[in-house]
Amino acid sequence: MPESAATPASAVDVLVVGGGINGAGIARDLAGRGLSVVLVEQDDLASHTSSASTKLIHGGLRYLEYYEFSLVRKALAEREVLLRAAPHIIWPLRFVMPHDPSMRPVWMIRAGLFLYDHLARRELLPPSRTVSLATHPAGAPLKPQFTKGFVYSDGWVDDARLVVLNAMDAAAHGARIFTRTRCVQARAEAGVWRLQFEGPSGAPRALAARALVNAAGPWAAQFLRQAVGKPGTKALRLVKGSHIVVPQIFAHDHAYIFQNADGRIIFAIPYEGRFTLVGTTDVEWHGEAAAARIDAGEIAYLCEQASRYFAKPVSPGDVVWSYSGVRPLIDDESGNPAAVTRDYRLELTREAGAPLLSVWGGKITTFRKLAEEAGDELCRELAHGGRTWTAGRPLPGGDLSDWVTPSGRPDTDIERFREALARRVPQVDADTRARWSRSYGSLVSRILERGSLGASVAPGVHEAELHYLREQEWARSADDVLWRRSKLGLHLSPAQRDAVAAWWAKHEHDAPLTV
Repeated sequence: MPESAATPASAVDVLVVGGGINGAGIARDLAGRGLSVVLVEQDDLASHTSSASTKLIHGGLRYLEYYEFSLVRKALAEREVLLRAAPHIIWPLRFVMPHDPSMRPVWMIRAGLFLYDHLARRELLPPSRTVSLATHPAGAPLKPQFTKGFVYSDGWVDDARLVVLNAMDAAAHGARIFTRTRCVQARAEAGVWRLQFEGPSGAPRALAARALVNAAGPWAAQFLRQAVGKPGTKALRLVKGSHIVVPQIFAHDHAYIFQNADGRIIFAIPYEGRFTLVGTTDVEWHGEAAAARIDAGEIAYLCEQASRYFAKPVSPGDVVWSYSGVRPLIDDESGNPAAVTRDYRLELTREAGAPLLSVWGGKITTFRKLAEEAGDELCRELAHGGRTWTAGRPLPGGDLSDWVTPSGRPDTDIERFREALARRVPQVDADTRARWSRSYGSLVSRILERGSLGASVAPGVHEAELHYLREQEWARSADDVLWRRSKLGLHLSPAQRDAVAAWWAKHEHDAPLTV
């Protein structure tokens, strides 16, 4: 399946630039409609913004205050679609908002939650309700002055794996995916794009495409200026969002949404079993997108805001890991970075008769809808009759019917799958089985079909899994595995992470990968 080292064919229908969630989603949509598609990504899949989210599939409760009803409705509808499509990497999560009388009044919160419950059809998730924090388990970790709370539903997603699964499905439908490959020049001539690339070896490559998709995220405007030669293109508003990971603050399965004195909100979310994820910030960013890192002020801000609510203060010394990403937002001239719209815009132009579709903005929850709309536009431009198809189709690993009889409840089915996996491989420890079920779903069969799990490279990491990731998920380094295909880096010691890196170095020159 992966093809990061091969040479692209001479001509295709569509070239997609960018291996984040929008690029991978568009490649999947187009390939499934029967178009020939190539996707190029300058780094690993989901290397930047798409692996640096708060990892939520949500309507965006706070967007209601900015009257973004259309965006919230669209995102709420997509929650249900995605929960069914990928129950292994997306699952329901209940959120608790402690009421702070100095912030939004009760009537406003209740009105917002009523809209949130009813703006779109909801079948899988329970409605919001008011709870007493004196008796609800979510009240125990909080300061005693918080006596009332509001509980509502959204979803959790493994964001980097969502990107990989879209790329895998695109490849399953015939798309070719090139990682570590940069499009350095795109020139339109007589209705065709003439494209130049640099791959991992630095050797130049060429490709012709009938249409070009610019899904380069934070680099979208730069790509148009430098590779396409369109100097007057619009500017994106780059907003850095940072998160911290601390040792587990609470043991229950709810997440928190906290209102801050500055009008923003942060989340505190159960993470990787032993940790709590706290984020995010909204900071204007004017540097190179790949260089974005959390700073001391952001860490202090997140700790301070979390400590306003938790009985046990959160301090910078508690932080065991952090990550930052740059959101490429549409510049709507809002003074407050938190108020900048998270909606998307698709801009279709023609250069010398060749279609160019640029993706501006967007959020992870609405990626499938964005991709579907992009597919509709490109099919019209290319006079191709392919129809929409992704709304009811599972992502790779999401079809569990070979393991369990579907119940109509994806959350129930994934738990039954986990039990079936335990019966199939009782020799594998429970923590590893739990990780496999949540990471791979039914794709775990591809790991098991090797016959032997091979040597244990690190605790819970077998050679069979590493071979699978290398051969079928475009993993090319230990970091690809430890921090994107999984978060094993949080659980392994430095020596154990070094052992995984040594395995990759040993197998760097194994037989060429195939598609």
